Amino acid sequence: MDGTVTLRIPPPHRDDVLLAVFSVAAGLLLWSLGVYSSPTRDLFPAWAALVPLLALGAMELLRRSLPRVTLAVGTAGVIADQFTVGNLATVLIFTDLMYAAVVYGTPAMARRLPVQTGLITIAVTIASVAWLRTPQALLIGVITGIVSFGPALTGATLRNHREAAIAARLRAEQTALLAEMDRSQAVVAERARMARELHDMVANHLSAIAIHSTAALSIDSPATSREALGVIRENSVQGLAEMRRLIGLLRDAGGGQEAVATPSLDGLDALLDQARTNGAASGLDFVLLDDRPSGEPLPAPVELAAYRIVQESLTNALKHAAPGTVTVRLARERPAGGDRAGGGALHVRVDSPYGERPGPRAPGSGAGLIGMRERTELLGGAFEAGRADAVWQVRATLPVEEEAVRA
Repeated sequence: MDGTVTLRIPPPHRDDVLLAVFSVAAGLLLWSLGVYSSPTRDLFPAWAALVPLLALGAMELLRRSLPRVTLAVGTAGVIADQFTVGNLATVLIFTDLMYAAVVYGTPAMARRLPVQTGLITIAVTIASVAWLRTPQALLIGVITGIVSFGPALTGATLRNHREAAIAARLRAEQTALLAEMDRSQAVVAERARMARELHDMVANHLSAIAIHSTAALSIDSPATSREALGVIRENSVQGLAEMRRLIGLLRDAGGGQEAVATPSLDGLDALLDQARTNGAASGLDFVLLDDRPSGEPLPAPVELAAYRIVQESLTNALKHAAPGTVTVRLARERPAGGDRAGGGALHVRVDSPYGERPGPRAPGSGAGLIGMRERTELLGGAFEAGRADAVWQVRATLPVEEEAVRA
């Protein structure tokens, strides 16, 4: 490389080519007819007025790509035109170059030129009046303002409107993009919520069906098969009812109803009774220890989350727990130094025997643990699940504060 820099000038715009051609043609027509702006000047021959005309006409081709250069050449050309017989087309071309410099130039140039041309107009007006000392001298300042300040101000106005329109369009595009992102996030959140509800409502029944059908197939006994078929039928009917209820809620969601089933902790006794029936063949028993103060209802989101966590824990116990007792504990933590009903937290604890399990097992996917953790985190709580010695423990702390519930 030789270190040279190549200046690439884009081809002129079609409108600029037409403008240059018509401007120069108009100037030549005026010159050929002898129409001069200052016919009394005879410092140079008449043909000298064509030099500024052609120079400024050529600058029209570069008015968009090189506005700084065209303005400099145009200023020199219009000054030179004042020493010839003059051509009105040359002055008009200069006004367009001034306008283009503001519209297509840099932001600094667009801010600077209206101020500079305004100051030049004032200075020329004052100097003309001081030199000629006649009212007609004001016309020189007026003409200067029309030729320089007027086009600069017009270009600045147009540029400001154009930039405001671009900014408005960008804001509209950003608003549309944010709205689309919000819509996508809302769809994802709704799908995740419905997936949790579907899993929690149906997994328990399907797990019981899977366990008892496997037991009926592995133990060739009419009594065992009859008992298994009874449990399978009961869970199938209940699961079908739950599915119909969920479908009904989804169909009615457009009418303003919440498309989520809302069981409460009052239904835990029935939930444990069902678990005892399903877990009898696996040697499981279920116990509920409710240490909450009576007569203090919890917010609906907290009750729903606690119910679903207990339900999923019982389902996991039916799938994986060793023979023994599954203990469900509920406790209400009150706020420090307060007697109000609100505040504090609800503690949910489920302990299941951990070890070798005789008989059939139902496969698990891990979606239940994910769903329990999501429910807890949506309320701003804490969730833990894991093995401790011979016990599988599930711990959930659900805040009861209004702020946590709204979150």
